[in-house]
Amino acid sequence: MSLPAADLARRLARNAEAVCRHYLSNGHREGRYWLVGDVANTRGRSLFVRLSGPDHGKGAAGKWTDAATGEHGDLLDLIALNQGLDRLRDTLDEARAFLALPPDQLAPRRDRLPAPRGSPESARRLYAISKPIEGTLAQRYLHSRAIVTVADGDPLRFHPRCYYRPDDDSPTETWPALIAAVTDLGGRITGAHRTWLDRSGQGKAPVDSPRRAMGHLLGHGVRFGVADDVMAAGEGIETMLSLRTIVPTLPMVAALSANHLAALLFPPTLRRLYVARDADPAGDAATASLCHRAEAAGIEVGRLSPCFDDFNEDLRRLGVERLRASVRRQLAPQDIVRFLALVTA
Repeated sequence: MSLPAADLARRLARNAEAVCRHYLSNGHREGRYWLVGDVANTRGRSLFVRLSGPDHGKGAAGKWTDAATGEHGDLLDLIALNQGLDRLRDTLDEARAFLALPPDQLAPRRDRLPAPRGSPESARRLYAISKPIEGTLAQRYLHSRAIVTVADGDPLRFHPRCYYRPDDDSPTETWPALIAAVTDLGGRITGAHRTWLDRSGQGKAPVDSPRRAMGHLLGHGVRFGVADDVMAAGEGIETMLSLRTIVPTLPMVAALSANHLAALLFPPTLRRLYVARDADPAGDAATASLCHRAEAAGIEVGRLSPCFDDFNEDLRRLGVERLRASVRRQLAPQDIVRFLALVTA
């Protein structure tokens, strides 16, 4: 019979220093505590783990607190956060392995194994352990881009401590991040897009590449709404969210780059495609390629052109009403009735 979580937590607490040396190797012992930057093993002194004390109650061994964030818990919580495990069973298996205890008597599952870095499974796990964006830095970041409304079903989440490595030779950092699910035409998550954020929420993190995607991306994208016969497609998440502010019921997809926009797969029921172009050479080339492919597939094409560099800049500089007027002039008459009538009524 497998040990209950409480017993595993106590066993970990009795070996608290060994746990810290294994999972928080960038820290060090100082008196009765292990000091490190955070649960992701960043160098620093913000997080402290009590190494000795009673099994439970005040001052118990194994209890930890991050003074910078207010996060706290026991060593099972710490292992889950450190390893990116979102299910209790996975955390218990990891703890048993560390303690060299027999595995759970239930049959092992393949999805408990570490996911390869950058794989679709790794992307699914990241999305699963992230949380809704309401009230988070991600929402504050979108507000700073004049995007004030995100629908409940939109595939956007927030992770307060998302790993970031400038390159393979650099140490891992953690930054808050806007997480977006990349899905295929059937709605299955094939990847994830991360936008690392400044801790003020007023912009992107001050790192070399604050936007990165992982998983299988080619042909797929971040989808807003379910496409049927009409859809809009563009490059960036903020670009498509800006258009969604104007026409919230028009299904959209963000392909995440010009190259991926050119290779986007079409829903089998699609009859009309609007391509929201970015006003630069790469955007023009991607728009031309996608339009050519759509027309060859018998899909009617409409081009949506911004007044400035992209539709998010339009939203911030023109405001909602002037942007709506600009987009209205570029929609087919039947789509004005279908997607704008209720918005402007």
